[in-house]
Amino acid sequence: MKFSFKKELKEWGILLGIFGILYITGLHTEVAALAQRALLSTGIITPNTETIDSTYTDTVNYNWSINSMDGTTIDMNQFKGKLLFINIWATWCAPCRAEMPGIQSLYEDFENENVEFILLSVDKNPVAVKSFIEKKDYTFPVYTLNGGIPKEFESSSIPTTYVVSPEGKIIKKKIGMAKYNTKSFKNFLDKYAVSEK
Repeated sequence: MKFSFKKELKEWGILLGIFGILYITGLHTEVAALAQRALLSTGIITPNTETIDSTYTDTVNYNWSINSMDGTTIDMNQFKGKLLFINIWATWCAPCRAEMPGIQSLYEDFENENVEFILLSVDKNPVAVKSFIEKKDYTFPVYTLNGGIPKEFESSSIPTTYVVSPEGKIIKKKIGMAKYNTKSFKNFLDKYAVSEK
């Protein structure tokens, strides 16, 4: 077979053109999220529910606040004594978008009232966050930052998910996307939702 430079150039040009259009239109994030969502559907990436993360021994800091989608400031102290599922994400983050349908399913299926879902966006524009959530029909509680975030919730990457026990200890930290709407993760939440006090 004879190598054709023109044919190669044309094929690469078409491929680069497609990527360029996706990037310019902003659809590259959505396309990447769809590909990653397909990966999550295999169940390969799930949080470890066999053990709790014992590296966190101090009680988390509740002395900070977040903003709800309607602009109300929420004091984190109101969540003391409840199991917290805190997911830190952004609208421009493809892995964040990929795991959200699973989190929505977990939120819908989970009936334990001692669990609070806090999906905390680090986006600078709350209007963009609200628009994204409404477009996707997500019903889980979404918040934006109101100032800084305590050091125990700082992460070098998003998405990052924390599960905080009713006693205020981080019992699970998962950096990167994961499939959370699994039986084992639901059992994990059920197990720690009741305070041991």
